[in-house]
Amino acid sequence: MTNETIEIREAILEDLSILEEFEQEVIRYERQFAPNLKEDPISYYNIANFIEQENALLVVATVNQKIIGSGYALTKQSVPYKKPEQYAYLGFMYVMPDYRGKGVNGKIIDHLLDWAKQRELYEIQLDVYAQNDSAIKAYIKRGFKPDILKMRLFSKD
Repeated sequence: MTNETIEIREAILEDLSILEEFEQEVIRYERQFAPNLKEDPISYYNIANFIEQENALLVVATVNQKIIGSGYALTKQSVPYKKPEQYAYLGFMYVMPDYRGKGVNGKIIDHLLDWAKQRELYEIQLDVYAQNDSAIKAYIKRGFKPDILKMRLFSKD
């Protein structure tokens, strides 16, 4: 990726097939952290809905017009006992293996944070598996701090 320019743009419906492939890559990767995922085929996201709805922004990272990464921001309502009333939730963070470690995810996050600020959403949240050390380090580097750790017990024996 020498001297290649990374660009971030809004996803369009014509991007759907590559984004569905990215989703499956995310699921394959996360299976190591989530023994409770159902067998394939499964889907996490309604990608077309993220592209079309006004309270969400799905972006793609490109190099020479080739899609190499993705991420979305979604406006969510806080539970009644928390402030602020709304926050931006980030998800579907994916970068193709050949482009990892080159700042692509950071550019995606920056774009999504700008979108959130334009909507006066200053609380930004995301979920990451507790065992996903590389992702945790990357998010901490971007200023995120760990919050609640969800615990699970499977007691059927």
